[in-house]
Amino acid sequence: MKILVINGPNLNMLGVREKNIYGDKTYASLIKSIKMHAKDKGVKVKCYQSNCEGEIVTAIQKAYKKFDGIVINPGAYTHTSIALLDALKCVQIPTVEVHISNVNEREEFRKISFVREYAFLTIAGKGFDGYLEAIDKLIEKN
Repeated sequence: MKILVINGPNLNMLGVREKNIYGDKTYASLIKSIKMHAKDKGVKVKCYQSNCEGEIVTAIQKAYKKFDGIVINPGAYTHTSIALLDALKCVQIPTVEVHISNVNEREEFRKISFVREYAFLTIAGKGFDGYLEAIDKLIEKN
């Protein structure tokens, strides 16, 4: 099984940005945790991050017939991007949406998610562990 983990804008700044919300762990430590978990589960994982919406759309399209699952934290594009939703619908790859913070307990606009319309599961507020749970859910679904 091959899983693509996609992180959107500003997630590369983990450990720097809003530590009261996202904690002090870095993006590098997130990727290390994901890769170790995937290895323990016997799945291949590729991690991708971009601050550009179009690049994320392209990454989703390139996943077509190459990946068995997608874990996506679209960052701020969660609340604005129909293009990400359309790309996920195009490739028809099982997808889990992940958010480090509990978006449902934050600002009203963060409760809107276009990606959620396609994802079979949304995991929010579990920190880095949410990514690991998402991988497990994709394994179970496969």
